[in-house]
Amino acid sequence: MKKKQKRRMLINAFRSTGAAKVIAVYFLWFFIAAVVIWILEPDINSYGDSLWFCFATATSIGYGDQVAVTLVGRIIAVLISVYSIGVIAIFTAVITSFFTDLARWRANDSARAFLDQLKHLPELSPEELKSLSEKVKEFENKMK
Repeated sequence: MKKKQKRRMLINAFRSTGAAKVIAVYFLWFFIAAVVIWILEPDINSYGDSLWFCFATATSIGYGDQVAVTLVGRIIAVLISVYSIGVIAIFTAVITSFFTDLARWRANDSARAFLDQLKHLPELSPEELKSLSEKVKEFENKMK
C-alpha cells in the first residue's frame, strides 16, 4: 500500500467517524477559552499566558504557574479538561481503527493474490508452484 493510499485511508477514518469535526470544534473552543481566560483572570496578563494555562489544563500537567481564581475561569478549566480527555480518547480510537483497517486490508490483499494464484495453478511455472507451496507452509506455521 502506498503512502498516499494510507494517508487517504487515515483522513477517511477521521471524516467518517466525525472525529475531524470534534477535533476542529475542540481547537476552536480551546482558543476561545484562552481569550475568555485572558479577559477574566486577573493573574493572566497575556494571551500567550492564557494559552499556556489552557495547554497545562488540557494535558493535565497543571504546573500551577497559572491558576484560575474566578468561578468562570475554573468552570472553563474543568470544561477544557473534560473535553480534552474526550478528544484524546476519540483520537486514539480513530488511530487504532486505522491500523486495524490497514492490517485487514493487507490480509485481504494477500488472500486475493493467493486465490488468484490458485485460480491459475495449471499455468504456474515450477518456481511459482514452489513459492506457492512455501507460502502455504508458512501460513500453516503461523496458524499453529
